[in-house]
Amino acid sequence: MVRWEPGTRERLQAAAMDLYITRGFERTTAADIAQAVGLTERTFFRHFADKREVLFSGQELLEQAFLDGLAVAAPDTSPLRTVESALSAAAAFFPAERRDHSRRRQMIIAANPALQERELLKLAGLATAIAAALHARGVPGATATLAAESGVTVFGVAFQKWIAPGEERSFLDIEREVMGELVAMAADAR
Repeated sequence: MVRWEPGTRERLQAAAMDLYITRGFERTTAADIAQAVGLTERTFFRHFADKREVLFSGQELLEQAFLDGLAVAAPDTSPLRTVESALSAAAAFFPAERRDHSRRRQMIIAANPALQERELLKLAGLATAIAAALHARGVPGATATLAAESGVTVFGVAFQKWIAPGEERSFLDIEREVMGELVAMAADAR
């Protein structure tokens, strides 16, 4: 077994993704992942709490990107425009070179109901964090929640468009388009 090589975490992630796609998530063990890159299962657990974390690690970085985007919005910015600032900041988390990885990750999640549930919980947690940050900026509770949930919905729709086969536009361009659709739909409802 290889004792130490740089990029261990990344190699484990790459091997896990390959195994999840070829064998399926349920039929892949942490030991299988470690063995695929010449490491021990113990080494796997030094990097990931469990095999799901290969797919969900980095969640806190995405949430922080949203919160950083909220923080830079001017204090008098409307709640929805503040969320738009958060969406723009988070778009940097999805450069073009990450698209293939994101497509593969989403394919794995879509094939497993427990992973779908975990993804939904992740998005719910993101909405809660955004709503709390909006509330801390003085946005009333219901308005903060509505703006946060709308922002997470825009993010989710934009993400699905971004990973669609043949899509080449930037995440930011797609996100702006989806936000525009939401704003237009709300204006039509009046």
